[in-house]
Amino acid sequence: MPPSFVHRITKYDPADRDEHGHYTGAEDTVSDHGPVEAAYLAAIAAFAEASGIDRLEIREPAVTGFFHFGVEPPVEGHGLGGLFPPDLTGYHDGAEVSLPVALELVRAMLRDQGAWCRLEVGDVFTVHVGWDQYVYVGSDRPCADAVARTRELGLFPEPLTASPYAAEFDEAEVTEPADEHFWIRVHTALGSRHALLLEESHVRGAVRWHRITLKNLNTVRAGLGPRALLTVWPDLTSNVGAVLAALPQEEATQFVWEAQDGAISHAIVDDTDYRELTVHVADARAACALPLSLAERRPLLCAALPDSDGVLRARW
Repeated sequence: MPPSFVHRITKYDPADRDEHGHYTGAEDTVSDHGPVEAAYLAAIAAFAEASGIDRLEIREPAVTGFFHFGVEPPVEGHGLGGLFPPDLTGYHDGAEVSLPVALELVRAMLRDQGAWCRLEVGDVFTVHVGWDQYVYVGSDRPCADAVARTRELGLFPEPLTASPYAAEFDEAEVTEPADEHFWIRVHTALGSRHALLLEESHVRGAVRWHRITLKNLNTVRAGLGPRALLTVWPDLTSNVGAVLAALPQEEATQFVWEAQDGAISHAIVDDTDYRELTVHVADARAACALPLSLAERRPLLCAALPDSDGVLRARW
């Protein structure tokens, strides 16, 4: 069950809304990177304190990928620099962070720097950042003192029945766990193929690629990120020229290639990029092209890693 008491916190005075609830005042829709932003963080901290919360869980973490969901230009490191290393270790679904780190994550989201996640403590507490500096805080308590403190900070807390960003409104696309049965199927598929391509989405918008064989399968498994989404594709082909020649016109595609050193990369390209792509992958030793449309993406297998107790908690 989601928290019972939800407030929408904004810098927008309700008196400046029209009959449809649309804001018509003069406040900007981006962060001021200053006192108003600080007020948002202080308000969230007040709600957390009133709820007895000092640590939160990261859920559905995302970074800027092909699609950038922020208003401001993305920054290097997605706004996570200083919080997590460049490879995003520790920034994954289910990771627990202190309240100060959670507030820095909220700051990055308010600034639209490229990272987004839900912050939760079970059914006790939630923080969601939406578009245009709209923040949603949920608690299992009324938090009257926090509501008053938010008003003192110059912000407007408005009670709601639920946050529009609550996970309950999302429909899971992947419900199969990458359990031992899944890995048996992978092993069986490898028995009739030289290799397979494993796409590991450890964070939404971030992908790691692995060319798996019977020989390296256990090593690859050991290095996968917690709760990662695993998608198994047919192996790359060594005829890179044929893959390039067959790229579709007038639609984007995901081009994946293996460099001479074994590193596997990908790029989202369309016909305006093909000439540059051909030069860029001239030394590639293998490649493939994968469709972007969900209706056309037909992997061999797709599953999400369960937790160590075997329970699938990732919401992909």
